[in-house]
Amino acid sequence: MGNIRTKDIKKVSFDLRAAYPDRFKDDFETNKSVIKELDMFTTKIIRNKVAGYVTRLARRKRF
Repeated sequence: MGNIRTKDIKKVSFDLRAAYPDRFKDDFETNKSVIKELDMFTTKIIRNKVAGYVTRLARRKRF
């Protein structure tokens, strides 16, 4: 089984990817720094989960 993400992580990831489609790439470190620049999340754990899911979406070319 893979990682299980909550509905909140998925929703925020979809919304961020739709709002900033040109800023997110298929590299985790780049996405993490972009999310840190946006300064949306207070905890590192949530920021990393969102960055990881955005990276997964970018690699799957879902958008």
